[in-house]
Amino acid sequence: MQRPVGEAKPSDFEIAERELGEPGEGQLLVRNRFMSVDPYMRGRMSDAKSYAAPYELGKAMYGGAVGEVVEGGEPGLVVNGAGWREAALVGAAHVRRVDLPDGVSPSAALGALGMPGLTAWVGLTDIAPVAEGETVFVSAAAGAVGSVAGQLARARGCRVIGSAGAPEKVAYVRDVLGFDAAFDYHDGPVSQLLQPHAPVDVYFDNVGGEHLEAAIGAMADFGRVAACGAIASYNDTDPSPGPRNMFQVVTKRITIRGFIVMDHGDVAGEFYRTAGGWLAEGRLGYRETVVEGLDGAVDAFLDLHRGTNVGKMLVRL
Repeated sequence: MQRPVGEAKPSDFEIAERELGEPGEGQLLVRNRFMSVDPYMRGRMSDAKSYAAPYELGKAMYGGAVGEVVEGGEPGLVVNGAGWREAALVGAAHVRRVDLPDGVSPSAALGALGMPGLTAWVGLTDIAPVAEGETVFVSAAAGAVGSVAGQLARARGCRVIGSAGAPEKVAYVRDVLGFDAAFDYHDGPVSQLLQPHAPVDVYFDNVGGEHLEAAIGAMADFGRVAACGAIASYNDTDPSPGPRNMFQVVTKRITIRGFIVMDHGDVAGEFYRTAGGWLAEGRLGYRETVVEGLDGAVDAFLDLHRGTNVGKMLVRL
């Protein structure tokens, strides 16, 4: 067990058993049903200074999970932050009760109706608000955040372009989610693949690197970038070079704004109400890649960073 250098490997992890006591005052015993696997977790495996504390060696990783309250409070489904374990004692004040539309799996509370969906909502309503008739480019469009971002932009009357990393993902984004166009970024330089769809008014950036450079080159004057993530560089051992066309940020008067979803809890209620209604009406589509069992969590994490998933990556516990 050690902190990863470059791409994580199975030997960086250890599966351990721990005894749980009875829930104390203000605690719930929750048996998790699904746990979330997210790109940001790679950053927390490093001890470098960031927006959140790093994971501690020798202690359980944590992240989003949805599970059943079995002791200490009213039974029901709750979203909690004690993922990467089958059961946990969690503070009752730090869970969110889940009320899902009929027939919807609890796993949706970790994806389209969870943190990824809220991230997409914040990016396109607050960080880089979109308006009817604008062109929006979304990278990693088949992923948990990008797939919702594109659908939200479409719902607001935008023309939406997506990039993805495989032909089947491109087909899903275009033919199932309703993006106006999509391309496989392996088919050539992203700048050339994006240029036929220029000018771009808003870029929702999940990837960074070559995608960000291409978006700047294709962007309209006064364009906006919602900088959500940069998964292209998460395993880099040396600093990644920045876009080579940054002076266009000046000449085009582009706004680039980074954000962390945890800073925007004030809009969560509005998102859950709106997205829950859309999901119940069939207006919000999503897919999940589900790996079985805690023993498969490491493989799920590695596959996420290799881009093998479509939609939200989850582990069923």
